[in-house]
Amino acid sequence: MPFHSSARLQRHWNVSAGARLLLKWKLCGSYVDRLSGLVVACDFLWVMLGVSHRHTAEPSSKRVRPLGRVTSLANLISPVKNGAVRRFGHTIQSISFRGESKSPAPKPCSKSAAPTPPKRRNSTLWSESQDWSQTAPLSSREIKRQEAIYELTRGEQDLIEDLHLARKAYHDPMLKLSIMSQEELTHIFGDLDAYIPLHEDLLAQLAKATGPDGTVKEIGQIVIGWLPRLRAYRDYCSNQLAAKALLDQRKQDRRVQDFLQRCLESPFSRKLDLWSFLDVPRSRLVKYPLLLREVLRHTPAQHPDTSLLQTAISIIQDVLSDINMRQGESECQYYTEKLEFLHESQRDPRIQASKNLLCHGELRNKSGTKLHVFLFTEVLVLTRPVTRTDRQVYQVYRQPIPVQDLQLEDLQDGDVRMGGSFRGAFSTVERTKNIFRIRFADGSRSRSHTLQGNDVFHKQQWLNCLRSAIAEQRQALDTLCKPAELPIEPDENSPRNVSELPSSPSPQKSRRSRRSLCSMGKRKETML
Repeated sequence: MPFHSSARLQRHWNVSAGARLLLKWKLCGSYVDRLSGLVVACDFLWVMLGVSHRHTAEPSSKRVRPLGRVTSLANLISPVKNGAVRRFGHTIQSISFRGESKSPAPKPCSKSAAPTPPKRRNSTLWSESQDWSQTAPLSSREIKRQEAIYELTRGEQDLIEDLHLARKAYHDPMLKLSIMSQEELTHIFGDLDAYIPLHEDLLAQLAKATGPDGTVKEIGQIVIGWLPRLRAYRDYCSNQLAAKALLDQRKQDRRVQDFLQRCLESPFSRKLDLWSFLDVPRSRLVKYPLLLREVLRHTPAQHPDTSLLQTAISIIQDVLSDINMRQGESECQYYTEKLEFLHESQRDPRIQASKNLLCHGELRNKSGTKLHVFLFTEVLVLTRPVTRTDRQVYQVYRQPIPVQDLQLEDLQDGDVRMGGSFRGAFSTVERTKNIFRIRFADGSRSRSHTLQGNDVFHKQQWLNCLRSAIAEQRQALDTLCKPAELPIEPDENSPRNVSELPSSPSPQKSRRSRRSLCSMGKRKETML
């Protein structure tokens, strides 16, 4: 009897404690606090009722399977995808009683370790690296000038590091592991070792010109003497197109692909692929005019560097123009060698004589076929890309059109129906956009070509390039068609006065001679 009365009192105390917790939950402020309080009250009642149940007498013959203790109600809740409920579950799991021993947090289940974060470049400013307690006060303009010079210096250091990295992390391992041959690596990497001392020399001169306080007084004479040496990049830049094509072809090899992928995932690569490192010199070249202009912008007019920096900008522009011309000639030769002619009549002499490729890219014709169009200086060639034994070539489509005989027509959206499918012939849902037409000026030798760009910007680029090429050819033709004005040297028997000069030839005879000169100019243009 006393046992039953004590058990009854125990249950009464448990229910009272649970009621007090429920009352506390009801008085909580926020919704989340109410839910947490409800879980605490239910958890407490669950445990207390379990304790009371253990004090209740059970038949000795009944076999009871021991149950694992439920430490939290959150263990009974199945996982869900809702974010609010998931946060609610985390709140439940974070609640524990004072007497419970906390179980260790479960380790995240992952098949592989987290990747190592990539290395980051030092991006500190010049002003952040200075000890201003030992530096004389500088004006804001002078600080900006020193920042621009410091950016030039940091860029040279980064370039040298990237060139060393391309050699040590890519070139040498692939050669040692026989992933690529020496000839292939030389064709792709070029002579990188020859360019490292070039930039180290500029870095050394800038370091020598830096004063004890960290400022550089003058750099004009340094860059004027150093910039012409950048012409050494002419061969490297002109070979980039062929090097990129060879690298893309070798990426089809499983070993090459696996090696480059492992390097890409390594911290030293900074998530950059091999070509990003090989293209660093070219991208650095085009930054020199911008960097020098920035230094000049913050240089006072009376500073000695003002005139020297203007001269240096002219020098680097000439160097870049020379490199760009060599690169254009190399690109023109590269694509000219990849042209495949179906008929001998397609072999226009202007194609082989071209020294510059104005623009090229992918367009679609009226039937939806993808064409790769090349605009050389004097001829427009439409081709279809095909593959010949793992080598991409461009099969000449139709007849090449000389630029001097080219007629361009800008078409409005919806003027022409594109697409070669039967369903598309009866479809009026969407208008055809970004189209233009090209054809021979006389219209007798070939039909016209209706071409479509990817977007408005792509179409406008082609129109501008075609119009510029047509204008240049017509201007050159007009120059050839002008009659030559020969100076008349007077002699003893020639009349001295203007009135005594012979009359000018008749207009009909003058037009006839000008027409013959124009035809001679056309023949000359054809035979180039």
